[in-house]
Amino acid sequence: MLYKTRGIALSFIKYRETSIIAKIFTDKFGIQTYIVNGVRSQKAKTNMALFQPLTLLELVVYNNKKKDINRISEMKCAYTFHSIPYNIKKTAIVLFLTELLGQILIEEGEDDNMFDFINDSIITLDEILNNYENFHLQFMLSVSQYLGIRPESARMILHDTGHAKLYNAEFTEKLGLLLISDYALPPTLKKNERHEMLILLIQYFQVHFDSIRDFKSVQVLREVFA
Repeated sequence: MLYKTRGIALSFIKYRETSIIAKIFTDKFGIQTYIVNGVRSQKAKTNMALFQPLTLLELVVYNNKKKDINRISEMKCAYTFHSIPYNIKKTAIVLFLTELLGQILIEEGEDDNMFDFINDSIITLDEILNNYENFHLQFMLSVSQYLGIRPESARMILHDTGHAKLYNAEFTEKLGLLLISDYALPPTLKKNERHEMLILLIQYFQVHFDSIRDFKSVQVLREVFA
């Protein structure tokens, strides 16, 4: 049976000579895996660019709960990026967010609120002109609400990660400001503070999710925002 759904491209792997197996987060079915035949051939009707990380999609898909891999009947881009592909800093943030989402979105099921938040956040990242250096940190704290692990305070983060006595009052205050800030008004962080908070938030997620592993993109972020 065919269903219309929105989607967010996460990753893909090559399959045979011309096909791919793509992982897409959908608003109707949660994380889904799709096989797309012939997309890597010269005569492909579907553009491979649609499967680049965090591309926003409109889909018509087959959904058989008994199958681990389903198929896509129709797809098109729901929003055209204006800056992300051409901005190395935003691209680095997208790489990290893709890694994060690939690890936390592990269960099937419909969650319109989380999907809308992620969808809107991606558009915001593309449209925002300045002061987006802390975007990935703000995203982590915001998405934690939909995962049921949003910290009540900066001290809760430090306590849960076993660092209650490690950081000074200034760092704790800035972490608290980050927790309540929105994308348009981020706190000002030094590059070392930004990196420390990223490591701290990853540890916080790891405390609550056994599925969270190390992130290859952390080093990329550190270099890009050096």
